[in-house]
Amino acid sequence: MPTMAVGIQELKQDLGQKVGLNELPEIHQFLDRFYMSRIGIRMLIGQHVALHQPDPPPGFIGLISTRVSPVDVAKNAIEDARSLCMRTYGDSPEVHVYGDPNFTFAYVPTHLHQMVFELVKNSLRAVEERYENSDQESPPVRVVVADGIEDVTIKISDEGGGIPRSGISKIWTYLYSTAKSPLADNQHQLLETPPVMAGYGYGLPITRLYAKYFGGDLQVMSMEGYGTDAYLHLNRLGNVQEPLP
Repeated sequence: MPTMAVGIQELKQDLGQKVGLNELPEIHQFLDRFYMSRIGIRMLIGQHVALHQPDPPPGFIGLISTRVSPVDVAKNAIEDARSLCMRTYGDSPEVHVYGDPNFTFAYVPTHLHQMVFELVKNSLRAVEERYENSDQESPPVRVVVADGIEDVTIKISDEGGGIPRSGISKIWTYLYSTAKSPLADNQHQLLETPPVMAGYGYGLPITRLYAKYFGGDLQVMSMEGYGTDAYLHLNRLGNVQEPLP
């Protein structure tokens, strides 16, 4: 992903500031197809390899766990995101999780971890940057897990100041990020790039692709001056075909 991000950054520089981010739909459509295909290929390879393991973990059919606890996966993803936030800023807001830890459903835990990690990471960065020079204590990020008939929905809420209404349409593009690009200082550092909090502009679009792969979706509602709510919908009926590009 850093290698692809370098290509996008160089493309932005070549195009200059005259071309708007939303005036290049063919680039976003290509990247959507590319990454959706990549998710599908990795899923097929991983499933094939996992099915041939001599001692599969209990409750797993390949990569799919029949008893995923979204609360437990969310807690693990939160721990990883807070650890990254601590390394970046030296501090991290608290994260409160609400939901039944005994509730389980069939899903791919690695996909769920990736999605929650990205969303919580965004919220932590927004809150930390808003309150890092303030005397006020950082408000916690809230994660709510809801068990519905059709969907399992995970809401991530923060008080990080929100996104301007003019920027909402841009958050799903691969050319946009509210953070400084981690590649701005050294564009040719391709393979040795360490994990960073934000700046690639890939977090939200990739997370939405992971959700859509199994028939779910990702929605973001923001209140500028207050904070942002992200709603991660996960289909639990198993009646949606793979969205092949």
